[in-house]
Amino acid sequence: MNILKILRPHQWVKNTFIFIPLFFGGSLFDMADWTSSLVAFVAFSFAASAIYSINDIVDVEADKKHPKKCKRPIAAGLVSKRQASLLAIILAIAALALPFLLNNWMLSVVIALYLAMNLCYCIRLKHYAIIDVCIVALGFVMRIVAGGVATDIVLSRWIVMMTFLLTLFLSFAKRRDDVLIMNETGMAPRKNTSRYNLTFINQAITITGGVMLVCYIMYTVSPEVIERFNSPNLYMTSFFVILGLLRYIQLTVVDERSGEPTRLVLSDRLIQLIIAGWIISFAIIIYT
Repeated sequence: MNILKILRPHQWVKNTFIFIPLFFGGSLFDMADWTSSLVAFVAFSFAASAIYSINDIVDVEADKKHPKKCKRPIAAGLVSKRQASLLAIILAIAALALPFLLNNWMLSVVIALYLAMNLCYCIRLKHYAIIDVCIVALGFVMRIVAGGVATDIVLSRWIVMMTFLLTLFLSFAKRRDDVLIMNETGMAPRKNTSRYNLTFINQAITITGGVMLVCYIMYTVSPEVIERFNSPNLYMTSFFVILGLLRYIQLTVVDERSGEPTRLVLSDRLIQLIIAGWIISFAIIIYT
């Protein structure tokens, strides 16, 4: 059970970004592409869990002082650093080997780059404000790139931009929770938390959310997208994007529940209904 906590399987939901090219590429009913995407999903899940293990090893002392993270297996002394290191190595090897089931060495390259970037993040880069959230956002961009490489689907520049902006928005919202903890306890949960404050975070959330919304609307009305999906009605899905952004900002600023974005999405019924509404409406427009 402690090993399972280190793997953080509930965080694997982040890797569903791998299926985005499948959805937007019009291959939702292509079983071969589904198989390739599933292999990529499992490989990326292993890679992400390897990084979680390494991160917990590096952050063990800081986690012991955190009100929530102190319960993590390594920080609590339930799993040794040596065991966690061995687990990370096994998971990384498995992640790099799985793509060869598809004879797709390029997917292994993408995963290797993801591992290298996040290793640098764990060891050093996460201590630099702004750079830390940008790396987290780039990690999601690499997920959709992996999905495109696995299925040979060419990614639209709009999708790449929106993925980066959306995950940057979510990352800033998560950092807001750290700032609140610092303001309440006087102790910074991260070394770079002191380089953030509520004024900056709130403005960053507003800017990234606003730019992402504009980017999405431009995507839905762009001639190339209208021609590709043979429909001028994609702009109607913007309603769900606006509603989703407002709801998440409400949960972040009013309810102050932005510390765990994955758990938040999995627990908030309104967010789930908004996402379901967006997926269904988009699917109806492009597949009918």
